[in-house]
Order: sequence, then C-alpha cells, then structure tokens
Amino acid sequence: MRTQVAVIGAGPAGLLLAHLLRLQGVESVLIEARSREHCENRVRAGVLEQGTVDTLHEAGLGCRMRSEGLVHRGIELLFEHQRHRVDIAGLTGGRAITVYGQHEVVRDLLAAASREQQKMYFEVSEVALDGLKTGQPSVQFTHQGVRQQIDCDYIAGCDGFHGVSRAAIPSEVLRTYERTYPFAWLGILADAPIVADELIYAHHERGFALYSMRSPRVTRLYLQCGIHEDLALWPDARIWSELRTRFASADGWTPAQGPIMQKSVTPMRSFVTEPMQYGQLFLAGDAAHIVPPTGAKGMNLAVADVRVLSGALGARYRDNRTDLLEAYSATCLERVWRAEHFSLRMTNLLHATPDETPFTQRLRLAELRQITRSQAAARVLAEDYAGLPFGMQNALPDGRGHCLDSVSARLR
Repeated sequence: MRTQVAVIGAGPAGLLLAHLLRLQGVESVLIEARSREHCENRVRAGVLEQGTVDTLHEAGLGCRMRSEGLVHRGIELLFEHQRHRVDIAGLTGGRAITVYGQHEVVRDLLAAASREQQKMYFEVSEVALDGLKTGQPSVQFTHQGVRQQIDCDYIAGCDGFHGVSRAAIPSEVLRTYERTYPFAWLGILADAPIVADELIYAHHERGFALYSMRSPRVTRLYLQCGIHEDLALWPDARIWSELRTRFASADGWTPAQGPIMQKSVTPMRSFVTEPMQYGQLFLAGDAAHIVPPTGAKGMNLAVADVRVLSGALGARYRDNRTDLLEAYSATCLERVWRAEHFSLRMTNLLHATPDETPFTQRLRLAELRQITRSQAAARVLAEDYAGLPFGMQNALPDGRGHCLDSVSARLR
C-alpha cells in the first residue's frame, strides 16, 4: 500500500500524530504490535501538563477530558510529618495540571481514529524498516498471516523503548545517554475514594511515596521499593501499612483504603537517544527518551515531540518546506534534556538511596525546606512541573491547514 507517513505504534504519540496529520490533510497508515484492547486498557501515566491539555483541546479531543479530568492547581510535598502546598497555578500565571489517565487519552484517540476511518493494523509482527536514506522508505510487517508493505515518504517511530524503530538506525549513528536508579516503584490501583485535593509527594526515611488518583473513586499510589522486588512479598495488608507509615503527617491525614485492583513494579531509568531522526525516520516518545516517573513527564514529552513533528510534516506538504523536518531532533532535544533534568532532580529530592548518609539526608531536607519557604525556589519547581509553554512556531493547524494559536498562549 502507499501512504505519505507510516506510523509505527498506537500509543499516545502514534495516535496523536496520525490525528494531527489528518487535520492537515496528510495521509498516514498506523501499525501496532499489540491488540487494540491492550492499548485501550494499559494503565500508565495520568498527569497531563497544561500544554498537553491545550493540545488535546485544540485538536478536538478534549470533550471527555474536560468533563472527567481532575484539574489540579498545586501539589503537596510531605516531609518531616508536615504537608506543604506548592501553588503551581499561582506561581506560573494560571498554568495547571490535569489528572486524566493515559489509557483514557488513548481511548479518545482511537475513537476519533475510528470515526475518521484511519487506516490501522493491530497485532502485527515481523516489522522491518527499509530505505531510510533512499528517499523511498518502506515498512514491512505481517498481519493475520499475510506479509504486507507500506511505501511512504516518511516513517514515524512511535513504538516505545523496546520497539523496532530505534534499532533500525545504525549503531554508529546513535549516541545514547542512560542512567539507571537503585530503586523502583511498587504501584497499586485501588478502588478507594480520593481524600486529597491534589497529588502528595512524600519523602520518608523508609522511602518515597506518592498519592495520586485516576477518578473520584479510584486512587493510584506508589511506594519506593527494591529493583527486584517480589510482589508475592507484598500482600495488601503490608502495602496499606507501609503507605500509612510513609504518609503519616501531623494533621492526621491518611489515604482511604479499598480493594487493590492492580499491582506492578516499575523500574526507574533515564534514557536519551541522539539524534531523534535518521533519513526519513523520525523517533517520538519513548522510542527516543525515557524519564523516571517522578516528574510526570513521559507522555507529556511524547505529545511535545508529536506537536513538533506534525507541524514539520504539515509544512513539508503544505509549503514544500524541509527546514523544520531537518531541525526536528534539535528542536525536541532542547525540551527533552530540560525534562530529564527536572525528573532527575525530583527523583533525587524525594527518594532515599542505598548509600544514604546523614549528610545527604540533611542536604535533601534543606532543599525541600527551601522550596517551601522561598517563592523563587518554589517557582522554579512549579514552572517545570506545569510544563514548558509551547512556542508559537509549534501552533497546531486547523482543519483547513491554517495555524491556530495555542490556548495557553492566548491565556498568557
């Protein structure tokens, strides 16, 4: 088959890219190794930056998010048994975050793709990329036992850290930067009502804990644990006991308990690939970079990548411009490294390490106190947490191929 852009991966990056391309009249075909049901139900991130929320609204995808998403204008830091609120909106001129699960974003994107008859193939295998520097790239794959090929102008690799796209770039071309952390997160999804207005990031001598939510009736909580933690050693009673210990505060607040519907262990990693493009192949999202979840930047970075890439591809077909495509990697990496730095800082700030000493513990507490006592220090954290604004050069196109000013820019 023939199309303009072949998109590999039906996560938020791939689906949003295909949607933004459709708005500009650019054709694409999307393939995905997993089933549609898996993509719709895989529970992952749930904190959306202001820019991500604006992007989804501008693209006509925000109806359900507007009614079901939980808008938070701040976060809480809990340490030394005291809760301290960081006023994100007040420190950033009104910017906020929205709690809305990644799987819900994927469902909205898939619903829109079905309405617009987006060509998609799920449960594909044996994916191979060819001709990346010939000007005539192609993607081969097997679907329902039949070998198929997509001939295209460009390929978007949105297939995650373990996908085939990054592996298709010659090793001598890629530079990778990586950091692994000596701990992981034990995450649970609980059928328990939310009892806090905003996310709570807790630093405790026994380890980090995070209180989050997915809906008014479903909470998402995390505990710092060992890298190779055995979930069999964590019955529900032990999990709730440890959560109560790490969230203990002078005002008596404690998370509500309920049946645990899901448990998992998430390793912590920082990873960046440079460049994010090779010939007619462009990487986006986890295929190019991974951040530890402490800063809630993973899906937001993917949306930022796709916003840049969709605009560059639109300019290529609309105005025959190639300069934006040529600058794609450099444009995205500036934001990626800023987010990597913030995520690393948040991780180091809140987690206990195996080589913890009284000296490093005192340094960590000193920084936490500065954030809660200095408006300047709090503003730095708030600006990074709410997310960097998108530049006007990355404004989204409307259905006629013209550019819309971003909502966030108009508000400012």
